[in-house]
Amino acid sequence: MTTATGASRAGRGRAWGSVPEELSARVPAEQRGPGLDRDSVRLLVSRGTEVSHHAFVELPGRLRAGDLLIVNTSATLAAAVDGRIGHARVVVHFSTRGDDGRWAVELRDPDSRGTTRARAGGPGGTVVCLPGDARLVLEEPLTPRGQRLWWGRVPDADVLGLLRRYGRPIRYSYTDRDQPLSVYQTVFALPSDDGAGSAEMPSAARPFTSRLVAELVSRGVQFAPVTLHTGVASAESHEPPYPERYEVPAVSARLINAARAGGGRIIAVGTTAVRAVESATGEDGLVRAAKGWTGLVVTPERGVRAVDGLLTGLHEPEASHLLMLEAIAGGAAVERAYEEALRGRYLWHEFGDVHLILPERPHSERYSRNSTSE
Repeated sequence: MTTATGASRAGRGRAWGSVPEELSARVPAEQRGPGLDRDSVRLLVSRGTEVSHHAFVELPGRLRAGDLLIVNTSATLAAAVDGRIGHARVVVHFSTRGDDGRWAVELRDPDSRGTTRARAGGPGGTVVCLPGDARLVLEEPLTPRGQRLWWGRVPDADVLGLLRRYGRPIRYSYTDRDQPLSVYQTVFALPSDDGAGSAEMPSAARPFTSRLVAELVSRGVQFAPVTLHTGVASAESHEPPYPERYEVPAVSARLINAARAGGGRIIAVGTTAVRAVESATGEDGLVRAAKGWTGLVVTPERGVRAVDGLLTGLHEPEASHLLMLEAIAGGAAVERAYEEALRGRYLWHEFGDVHLILPERPHSERYSRNSTSE
């Protein structure tokens, strides 16, 4: 695991620079024109520094029988709720529920476009009035390093029930309008026994449709479900990810290990899937059933043990997720892919285009290299 200083290295000095505002995906693909579906996005494919351009519906042709996709089944919550501090309006983003019943929350200021602006949290003891006569009481910052995310309690109220009744999906200013919660659910999303879910959609899986999944299965591609409940994004502050709850079931661990033994490639759908499965992988490269909290930050220094490739969205130049991409593909490959994405006018963010990173070398060679560097 890296420190905040190590994670903040992501993006410094990147040759491809910033992302133009016009490359933000403002609405879902299926709303951009008649006859379109979720899978009507583009697919950038990179293997080492070789890059090619495709439609996402061509994904089955980029994979082969025996490959395995790790998918995150976490459902997205309606995690944004209006509130007030005194007479001032705020929006509360409910991020992560702790084992002690507290929630990690982010307070934001509403703006004139129906979205929000970042604001500092706190101080401790601040009371936020919520709908249904509920009250959020801020207690302490989530980490000593920052004031953006705070631990808070909602006494005598069911927060998940509050979100179902009064919440809406978290939305940022690069999108055009509010969308129903169904737009933020992936085809793999499953309700959890305790009602928990993700504050923001595990968006790499959004372009999948049931039709495309059926085609992949018919071609011999396997799926291994895992769960990681994601918190609010840190793109604005470029923070390393903080601990999140995850589970890798025993059946998925067996599927991944068997696929590897059979020569298949292990490809994670999204950085959340990488974080979950790598948290359950030993130094011997074997995946084992595991659940709990993970604070793992995947970096080039740490490397990856289970994952060969990654299907992911396009990330901002200072996002800490890019360290994970470099751990899988190498820095030169990531730079080359993002230069091509900018040149090709690919779209960023949760409704945007996607990037498939395939391994340049066999896993045994890659794993041997990473093991010796630890």
